[in-house]
Amino acid sequence: MRLTILINGSDPTVNHDYAVLWLDIDQHRWSRESHQGIDIPPWGELRDVDGVTMLCAPSTDAPLCTLRGLHVDRKQRVSAAQGSAAWSSPKARAPTNGYWRLQAVDRQPVHAEHGVFDG
Repeated sequence: MRLTILINGSDPTVNHDYAVLWLDIDQHRWSRESHQGIDIPPWGELRDVDGVTMLCAPSTDAPLCTLRGLHVDRKQRVSAAQGSAAWSSPKARAPTNGYWRLQAVDRQPVHAEHGVFDG
């Protein structure tokens, strides 16, 4: 199962920073598909703790970005379509708050052509 999410600032009409991510729920990995202003690595690992999904760099536990309210249960039910997000901004040199929004849910098995998801 793969989710496509959009992360952006609290007021996208003023701040145009964004990131579009694919979250591979089965492999517990994520990849950055496009971005501007939200500078996170091209891929990493997913951790879900008490309804908070953490996007971590490969082989680390420290989150680069947290998505509150995003949880997928064992029956592949997604808990919410949007929620709050937080990440570190190198420009502001401080934590940045914004929102995540679910863009698409792909319940079919995904077979990646390249990269970390080809497994």
